[in-house]
Amino acid sequence: MGSVIMVAPAVLAVGYVLGRLRPWHRLGDWAADQIRFAGPGAHGGLGRQTAVVLAHVLTAPRTSWRIMRTPAAAVPPAAPVRDPDWATRRTHTGTDQGEPT
Repeated sequence: MGSVIMVAPAVLAVGYVLGRLRPWHRLGDWAADQIRFAGPGAHGGLGRQTAVVLAHVLTAPRTSWRIMRTPAAAVPPAAPVRDPDWATRRTHTGTDQGEPT
């Protein structure tokens, strides 16, 4: 009975500290920020990326499932390359000179 009286306040104190620090919530926020803002060129290698994804799956399983189900966005085409000599390469017809056809 005496050990329960000693353990109960310690358990309550640990629970209070964990409630104040909220490590689970902080881990989830960190993982979400890493996934959202790090991009494909994130540094740290495969081990770090595995830890980030695992932390995100554990802390936000519904969001992780939605992210995995969503197809990747199409990559927009690159901007056209401007040719500085376009005026010298065009044909000299009536429409190129601004004359109506």
